[in-house]
Amino acid sequence: MIILRAASAALFIQTLFHMENGKVTVEANNGIATITFFHPQSNSLPGALLRELASAIEQFGAREDVRVVVLKSEGEKAFCAGASFDELVAIQTTEEGNVFFSGFALVINALRKIPQLVIGRVQNKAVGGGVGIAASVDYCFATSAASVKLSELVVGIGPFVVGPAVERKVGLSAMSQLAINASEWQSAQWAREKGLYAEVFDSVEAMDAAIQVLADKLNNSNPEAMQELKKIFWRNTENWDTLLFERAGISGRLVLSDFTRAAIAKFKAK
Repeated sequence: MIILRAASAALFIQTLFHMENGKVTVEANNGIATITFFHPQSNSLPGALLRELASAIEQFGAREDVRVVVLKSEGEKAFCAGASFDELVAIQTTEEGNVFFSGFALVINALRKIPQLVIGRVQNKAVGGGVGIAASVDYCFATSAASVKLSELVVGIGPFVVGPAVERKVGLSAMSQLAINASEWQSAQWAREKGLYAEVFDSVEAMDAAIQVLADKLNNSNPEAMQELKKIFWRNTENWDTLLFERAGISGRLVLSDFTRAAIAKFKAK
């Protein structure tokens, strides 16, 4: 269980969760909160890590001293490789599958519900659930290396849980292109043109400088106005508390199919 305690100093940093070298770290500094996730396998997200990430988001959302949240992953390589393949192959029942895929639903709904605006930082490639997370922040920065791919159909599933978040940001046409042509990368520039990324930079340093500028601006903006704006941005998504978990059930069922098991085994053997 995560407990975020108020710090007497302006700067508060804590590693909240460790599992097999995966972790969630949080930082709060004078109104700006940063949540960082990491996993050694290209920042893939096992179920437990997803739940701790969702919990960290929710608990910062409850803090009145936090005005803006930055969500990022650790390292300079992949932003997020999506679901953990090790956990996918270990799923034996539909219930286990539902629980695993519900992790992405928890993270997306946490980002949707917290009152603060969330800035995303995508330093490199995003796959599957990683694209869903990028689509669920309110303003997303990226580098030119941050190409995207919804690869789920390649292994016999589909972007069912993250689909609503991606569609909301880029539209049905662009989302369907990613979902159907599941083995192909789309460039960061393509993602910017479709609205997934707000800004794309040639270097991590330039991106981080721009993130700091925007975070500082929002930190000095009217919190009530930002909260009301966020409600408008996320209108007509109230049914996601049910929808995303229903979608998790589809993935949880398909992951047990012979086709998917064979496809995942083939992928892991590469």
